[in-house]
Amino acid sequence: MFSCTAAAQLCAFFALKEGGGINIVKLMKLLYLAERESMQRYDSPILGDHYVSMAHGPVLSRTYDLLNGAARGKCAQQWEEWISGRDQHKIMAQDAINEEMLDRFSIADLEVLNAVWDEFGGFAPWELVDYTHKNCPEWKDPGDSSAPIADEAIFLALGRNKSLARELAEDMHDDRELDRMFSPL
Repeated sequence: MFSCTAAAQLCAFFALKEGGGINIVKLMKLLYLAERESMQRYDSPILGDHYVSMAHGPVLSRTYDLLNGAARGKCAQQWEEWISGRDQHKIMAQDAINEEMLDRFSIADLEVLNAVWDEFGGFAPWELVDYTHKNCPEWKDPGDSSAPIADEAIFLALGRNKSLARELAEDMHDDRELDRMFSPL
């Protein structure tokens, strides 16, 4: 289930990999590619955010909102434990943290995150935008707006058959419904 702490730790993971701070466009693409890679490997995302198409490619919607200051109450406290703030187009991990402190992820999750970093960490932000435009067929250009990306569309793009894609998407929907009932954000 989605949590502010897990979202913050995902952002902190990539910020730490980038030396403590990371461009937000680059971060959003890495986060999406990590979710997608986990779905490819394990039929399940790491975070379980909502996915949307935006002009610069696919985005994790709730995490994007958190990056833009939407965290409130307990969520804001959890976010600030890991993320020290935003400086123009970058977010920074808290100075006192390191990768060993990231406790919300399984060994499999960390393997996915490291694999995504190994493959894409050297890309510039706009190279990642181009990459997702060309290699994530579930993304559709929404112009100046945004449009939801169906979980089923991601699974279909990853090569799952229609029946399995629908079943996996329904599982994600059920997880999100539980999340909606019990989560503050």
